[in-house]
Amino acid sequence: IFSIVVFGSIVNECYVNKDSHDTELLCIFNENESACSYGIAIGIIAFFGCIFFFVVDLHFQQISSVKDRKRAVLLDLGFSGFLSFLWFVAFCFLANQWQQTTMSKGVSQGADAARAAIAFSFFSIIVWVALAVKALQRYRLGTDMSLFATDQFATDPSAAYPGYPTGSGVESTETYQSPPFTETLDANPKGYQVPAY
Repeated sequence: IFSIVVFGSIVNECYVNKDSHDTELLCIFNENESACSYGIAIGIIAFFGCIFFFVVDLHFQQISSVKDRKRAVLLDLGFSGFLSFLWFVAFCFLANQWQQTTMSKGVSQGADAARAAIAFSFFSIIVWVALAVKALQRYRLGTDMSLFATDQFATDPSAAYPGYPTGSGVESTETYQSPPFTETLDANPKGYQVPAY
């Protein structure tokens, strides 16, 4: 959502006319086209990266290969860390260019959008660092426990599928239980004679 706010506000309101006589649209950030282009590019990359990793997270449990699970978590870790750095650069670059911008009538019209792009690029740093830390925890959990392993697959690819456990073949006399809520009856009830054979 933050990436949509950043590139949406830059695209919609951060290209303005310098004055009413000039029809050329200029970037609001100190008339530096690189600042606007960088903010738009990082916003689009982050948006599509979020969609990709959301799909990977949805299908993570269906990934049966331990190596593929490990690669997915490492890719998430690397991408989150790299995007954290890119958002930090975007925040510093946009804030620096906005600080050097001279206010004019055209600039004041898009000032709120420029401030929103700067603020949400800062918030994006926090979010992507948190995602990188979460991916690192997930990786450490997978190396310590069985995140990357599955219980139903054998560790040796040539090993046969384990069958059902077999018993000893001797039935126990204690396999049946008495039904619940029954009365305890005498061995020889009154009036009944055990026949002798």
